[in-house]
Amino acid sequence: MSDVLSEGAYLDGHVVADRGAFTLDAEVCARAGQVVALLGPNGSGKTTALHALAGLIPVRDGHVRVAGQQWADGRRQREASERHTGLVVADHLLFPHLTVLANVAFGPRSRGQSRASATARARAELAALGIADFADRRPRELSNGQAQRVALARALATDPALLLLDEPLAALDPDTRSLVRATLHHRLASFAGATVLVTHDPLDALTLADELVFLDAGRVVQQGTPAEVIARPRTPYVAQVVGLNLYAGHALDGTTVQTSWGRVVAAPHEHRGESWVAFAPSAVALYPARPEGSPRNTWELLVVGVEVAGQRARVHLQPLGMPGVSLASEVTVASVVALGLAPGVRVWGTVKAAEVTAYPA
Repeated sequence: MSDVLSEGAYLDGHVVADRGAFTLDAEVCARAGQVVALLGPNGSGKTTALHALAGLIPVRDGHVRVAGQQWADGRRQREASERHTGLVVADHLLFPHLTVLANVAFGPRSRGQSRASATARARAELAALGIADFADRRPRELSNGQAQRVALARALATDPALLLLDEPLAALDPDTRSLVRATLHHRLASFAGATVLVTHDPLDALTLADELVFLDAGRVVQQGTPAEVIARPRTPYVAQVVGLNLYAGHALDGTTVQTSWGRVVAAPHEHRGESWVAFAPSAVALYPARPEGSPRNTWELLVVGVEVAGQRARVHLQPLGMPGVSLASEVTVASVVALGLAPGVRVWGTVKAAEVTAYPA
């Protein structure tokens, strides 16, 4: 458990909530100024957690406390309108008949601020997000990236205690997404409250969040800082998010782990018994024939797919005779051409033991 869950957390949530036959039972906690990302496959409970924190669905058991105030405890629930939250979703949901400035000033005005005060607060938030020049435009005159920054400004202009972001960058094209991500990262650095971000995008999570919480079937399966999770993923989904090959096995000695598809030799370690072994796709070297003087981890592999991104390519492979096992290698595009990598091609792969990490399951 990460130290973010220590006593005195700004957001202290143990959310037990039902949505039909699905039950979420998860802790979601954060310190002031901290960003926590919720990740997991579809149906894992990410949006349910966000909606329970916002008060859109009831908490059946557990509690939600923010800045020392009890928002829910399983018996009493503050209405969503009584919780000081800001919610941003993938669809910006701006008021089409209002200008950008009026959209952002709407929140402060609805909380009782004077028109002059709300307008000043709105202008300050638009400036903080780099869109002050769009104040007099209508939503239809904005690009998707501009509209989403306006939605963020509208949520932040109320100075919420808790900012909830539900896939806020999902509807943006890659270039716009990168720009808005950078803007959001800069703005959240000065946000005094806590932020909970739901995302499927590993880059969003790894660049925006201080803490990662992985959900599966309504339960937390792993959490920690990005560095902790990258170093030791504990489920195949987590490994996929952080881009590592991960296999369950049994540590036989100080270097060898027996997996379901063979033995993997790792860097020296002290534990025995149930274990994980992990290594980066970039550590997997590919050859057209078995190399001489092969490293201790050498396998004959079948190419099942190739994905090219710029000058790099991710090659999806499986050990021969093991259709249920997947392995990824990252190579240059020049290597893809030289080796003739395509589905159905057989190659040899090697990984140096020093590149393999083994740790207790």
